[in-house]
Amino acid sequence: MAGTPLKHLGPALWNNTRAALAFLAPATVALALIGIFPTVFALVNSFRQYNLARPKDPTPFIGVDNYLSVLQDASFWAALGRTFGFLLTVVPVQLALGLIIALLLHKPGLGGVKLLARMSLVVPLATAPAVAGLIGRLIFNRDFGVANALLGMAGAGPVEWLGDPLNAFLAVALMDVWQWTPFCALVLLAGLSMVPTEVEEAARLETRSRWQVLRHVQLPFLLPSVTVILILRTADVLKMFDTVFTMTRGGPGAATELVSVYIQRVGFRVFDQGVASAQAILLLILTIVLARLYIRFVYREV
Repeated sequence: MAGTPLKHLGPALWNNTRAALAFLAPATVALALIGIFPTVFALVNSFRQYNLARPKDPTPFIGVDNYLSVLQDASFWAALGRTFGFLLTVVPVQLALGLIIALLLHKPGLGGVKLLARMSLVVPLATAPAVAGLIGRLIFNRDFGVANALLGMAGAGPVEWLGDPLNAFLAVALMDVWQWTPFCALVLLAGLSMVPTEVEEAARLETRSRWQVLRHVQLPFLLPSVTVILILRTADVLKMFDTVFTMTRGGPGAATELVSVYIQRVGFRVFDQGVASAQAILLLILTIVLARLYIRFVYREV
């Protein structure tokens, strides 16, 4: 009967419901504390004047002044431009290399080798971004780094990797490609597994061109996977902080100061939490808009 309390529907149903709520409660509390509360806190701060160095000062409501300050900040736009340059550098490379790896692993045969290759792909993904940045500092160190050691074996002189703006940008990009290409490969491999075997075999009988098979048979099944990769990698790059900070601190100068590093500098070095919160909220909105554009223009259902 409508309006009947849940506990009157039966002891078993009531006990099951309480058990379900008990299991959901820790995850719900963690989500609220880690995800929802910081977002709401940042949104509130973005409309207030809040300096972290003066916690006893009042935090008056100032409307959209922080957002107007961000929109007029040339350094913010420069950092955002570097971030999109980094995005356009690493994601196409990761997609291309990931597709090549996925196609190789999708070929029949070599079961043991393919299993070992899949297991090895997990290693970069299991590496924390901060650790990847520290590894990058060791690899690209001018005096004892592996990169210059290999160049020395080839007869080339040492390269100032982390002290040169362009080289530092490329070094961070290489570390990001190393860490996230396996992710792209595994997602694309999952997409290839969705291609019906009989359709793929029929296409191979019709043509020997691997490009034609990829374009007309496999690619339609890969578009959902490509959409997932674009959304997740775009979000990752827009909030990328650990690897860059541990590897270059955003330098030399501002060569590798991506937008997340710039927001951290405004919030925890300049201590202007209001402006930093407004920057973070604008970055969140931009991420959502880009995700919707990817779904609108890339995603297709077979």
